[in-house]
Amino acid sequence: MGLDANDVDVSPVEATLWVLAIAVVVALAVPWFLWRDATVVAGLPAWIWWHIAWMGVASLVFYGFSRRAWGLGVEL
Repeated sequence: MGLDANDVDVSPVEATLWVLAIAVVVALAVPWFLWRDATVVAGLPAWIWWHIAWMGVASLVFYGFSRRAWGLGVEL
């Protein structure tokens, strides 16, 4: 039932792209470039909007990963 982790069929190039995509999601999760920025949009600080948008991006990346490469890098 379900996919076996050993049945992941992605090329080395695709595997590298997944690693890079996840690294970017992690690296930009904390908006360090917005620290000490007092910009307010619609009554909320800009960094809150960054988090809201970034969670959407992270969700889309995770969705793609779960459909295409789930089990990549997992050896049982």
